[in-house]
Amino acid sequence: MTTRRDLANAIRALSMDAVQRANSGHPGMPMGMADIAEVLFNDYHRHNPANPDWWDRDRFVVSNGHGSMLLYSVLHLTGYDLSIDDLKNFRQLHSPTPGHPEYGEAPGVETTTGPLGQGLANAVGMALAERLLAERFNTHEHTIVDHHTWVFAGDGCLMEGVSHEACSLAGTWGLGKLVVFYDDNNISIDGEVDGWFTDNTPERFRAYGWQVIDDVDGHDAAAIGRAIEQAQTNTDQPTLICCKTEIGHGSPNKKGTAGVHGAPLGDDEVQATRKQLDWPHAPFEVPDEIRAGWDARETGAEREKQWQARWRAYRDAHPKLAAELERRMSGALPEDFDRIVADILGRMQADNGTVATRKASGMSLEAFGPHLPELLGGSADLTGSNNTNWSGSVDIMDDAANGNYIYYGVREFGMTAIANGLHLHGGFIPYTGTFLVFSDYARNAVRMSALIPTGAIHVYTHDSIGLGEDGPTHQPVEHVSSLRLIPNLDVWRPADKVETAAAWAAALARRNGPSALVLTRQGLPHLPRDSEQVASIGRGGYVLSDPQAGDPQAAIIASGSEVGLAVAAAETLAAEGIGVRVISMPNPDLFMAQDADYRESVLPAALDTRVAVEAGVSLYWRHIVGPGGKVIGMDSFGASAPAGELFKEFGLTTEAVVSAVREAMD
Repeated sequence: MTTRRDLANAIRALSMDAVQRANSGHPGMPMGMADIAEVLFNDYHRHNPANPDWWDRDRFVVSNGHGSMLLYSVLHLTGYDLSIDDLKNFRQLHSPTPGHPEYGEAPGVETTTGPLGQGLANAVGMALAERLLAERFNTHEHTIVDHHTWVFAGDGCLMEGVSHEACSLAGTWGLGKLVVFYDDNNISIDGEVDGWFTDNTPERFRAYGWQVIDDVDGHDAAAIGRAIEQAQTNTDQPTLICCKTEIGHGSPNKKGTAGVHGAPLGDDEVQATRKQLDWPHAPFEVPDEIRAGWDARETGAEREKQWQARWRAYRDAHPKLAAELERRMSGALPEDFDRIVADILGRMQADNGTVATRKASGMSLEAFGPHLPELLGGSADLTGSNNTNWSGSVDIMDDAANGNYIYYGVREFGMTAIANGLHLHGGFIPYTGTFLVFSDYARNAVRMSALIPTGAIHVYTHDSIGLGEDGPTHQPVEHVSSLRLIPNLDVWRPADKVETAAAWAAALARRNGPSALVLTRQGLPHLPRDSEQVASIGRGGYVLSDPQAGDPQAAIIASGSEVGLAVAAAETLAAEGIGVRVISMPNPDLFMAQDADYRESVLPAALDTRVAVEAGVSLYWRHIVGPGGKVIGMDSFGASAPAGELFKEFGLTTEAVVSAVREAMD
């Protein structure tokens, strides 16, 4: 007769076999948490292996992502399209079973995890998305959004600061369908954690407003089941289930030690573990009766079938609501979005006022917001400075059914990781806000948004020394260039309100990666353009102005607030008989990704007298201006003074640009 322990041992065996075959990996966590996974998936987790994208499935996140073989084993055993050969190819090139779970590589992987704590924060975003969609779309007669978010997390996840930020918010928001299993095994890479992790974790989470179920035997199926049922009965608080486990459970000589955390057991210990577990089967061999005990395809199909019946009834009763939810969950924009964009850009171009691009961003939100109920924004305690709210913003704490704004508090890292989870769940376009200099606090979550990828929009204001008196601690210098170095992150630094609206339009339409909008505190003048130039903003760079007569003798390339300097310098040089092309380049990487003909039309190879100007580190622009070009930028930290004085002090002036062009022509 197959027992629960036999089912759990299948995870242990597959995990240690895959790690051993790869000669690389982390067997300890899968072996330690196998019993928890067995109870969760076989008794409580609602999913359909045949349709991993079913909207109302439960979400399962392995935040301690080094234990990826637990996830892969469970997905394989329950019936997802993940074969035994895929498990044998663990950690191999082009395998769907990479060393840490990667979203999109294998069905059933809800997010990319590995940087500890971020999966937990993503899960907070997923649980929040479920809560807000349920409030908005469920009715008294029809419940079509109703699922849990389950998380596995270890000591490392809870040491990371992002877990404090995200879990504090989860308690404040009362996310009653978020359940976290804490793998309390007292071990991390350096050994027993008593020397560096003595937090009273249960009391910490109680202080956040969580329900805490502590001292659960993580190897006792009945105890695990009771804890889960207690968690499910509390719909007002997220739950932390503190599971006492043994890392590497089943390994007679390495269990309970750091030696089983991140290295193969070794052939001899694998054999000893097989004997200890009473698992006499060959590597990667799982008996049919155990496979049958895990197979969730039939029950999953039935669960989704029942939901589909509810969905049809809901759609008949509330066709408009159903159509809206369907659109949002598919990620589709409104059918007339192109017309909306054209109308907004036209109105922005007709308004020739001088505004800061942070204010222009707020104007863009005001324009786009009424058309996009899926917009869910927020700021890390800088709403008034970031201009991330608009007249239609509703605090989620005031009205969850219509809420579309989040006050994150001073939690840049948690905010960004939560936004990634909101996107991954579906139904929302999340955007966040903080000062550009504090993007450093959120850096790894920004990187993860590009790696996963998500369509999160990161709004960063106060983008240079132009913020003035707050001084160098708040004046970003290297940040724009460093963000541009992140693959798949679209970084926009617009020059006026028209470019700002165009950047917003591009970010809203982007589905294969995130965007960063880098915005000024100081006012910037309106730049005249024709309709063709407006349309070209979305290509990352375009010709803003050319000499009135003759071919250009030099090119000035600029972004953001420095485009105005470029225009003024070109006018000065024109008076001297020097014709200059001004190129606005709000997104240089996007421009460089355009076809060769377009790039040549904007920045011809023959036009090799080039000057770039940007209030940031100069190194980035060297590949654009070429060996004979000049770059005017910031290669030191700033200072505390009014913005106008700072631009003069650091040589970001019209006169400096003019001089640089003359030197480049010599």
